[in-house]
Amino acid sequence: MAFSLMRSKQLNLFLVALSFFTRIPVPSWVDYGEGNLNRASRYFGVVGLVIGLLSASVFYISQFLLPIGAAIIISMIVSVLLTGGFHEDGLADTADGFGGGWTVEDKLRIMKDSRIGTYGALALVLVLGLKWQLLAGLGQLSPELVCSSIIIAHTLSRVVASSMIFSDQYVQDIDVSKVKPLANEQQKNDLLILLLSGLLVLFWLSPWVIITLLVSLISVRFWLSFVFKRQIGGYTGDTLGATQQISEITCYIILLAMGLS
Repeated sequence: MAFSLMRSKQLNLFLVALSFFTRIPVPSWVDYGEGNLNRASRYFGVVGLVIGLLSASVFYISQFLLPIGAAIIISMIVSVLLTGGFHEDGLADTADGFGGGWTVEDKLRIMKDSRIGTYGALALVLVLGLKWQLLAGLGQLSPELVCSSIIIAHTLSRVVASSMIFSDQYVQDIDVSKVKPLANEQQKNDLLILLLSGLLVLFWLSPWVIITLLVSLISVRFWLSFVFKRQIGGYTGDTLGATQQISEITCYIILLAMGLS
C-alpha cells in the first residue's frame, strides 16, 4: 500500500513536470498543489529525455524520406512544438535583457516584455543555426549519432539548467502579479534524482566522452551562474531557458568533436 502510494505520488510529480515544460496533454486528475512544482524539478531531466526521444524518432523516420538537413530541421520544429518554444523564449528574453538593460530593474523589465528585440532575435538565429549545423555534421557520420546526440543533449541540458535552482538565488520580478509559475526551491533528494536521470543517457558512451562532456557542461553551468549573478543577482525562468539552450549546444559541440567515440 505504501509503495503504491509513493509510486502514485512520483507519477503525479512527473506529470506536473511534463505539463509545465511541454504541450503534451496530461490527465485531469494531476494535482498541481502548492509545492508540487518545486518537487517536480527532480523530473525535469526525464522530461528532457521524453522530448529527446520524440524528436529523435521524428528525425530517424524523416531521414529515410528527406535529406539529412531537412530531417534535422523537422525534428527541431517538433521539439519547439512540444515545448511551445519555452526555452527559446527564455534565451531571447535573456539576450534582450542583458544586452539592452543598464540596471537590474531595466534588465528584468525588458526580460518580462513579450516583444522580441535585436539581441533576442540575433541570439535565436545564431543558436538555432549553430544547432542545425552541428547536427548536420553528426548526420554526416551517421543518422544514429544524430538520434543519440538529440536524446543526450535534451536530457543533460535540462539537468544542468534545473540544477541551478538548488544552488543559486531566485530573482523575484518587481511586478509579482505578472510572475509566471516557476520552480524556485529544490531539496537535496530532488537534486540527486535530477542528476541520476542525467546519468541514464551516458552509460553506453566511452569514458573519455563522458568525462569531456561532464567537465564541459559543469564549466558552462558555473560560468553562466557567474554571469547571471553579475547581471541580475541570480536566476529567473528566462535565464534557466537560456542555460538549457546553451547547454544543449555544448553537448552537440562535444559529441561532434569527439564523434561519440
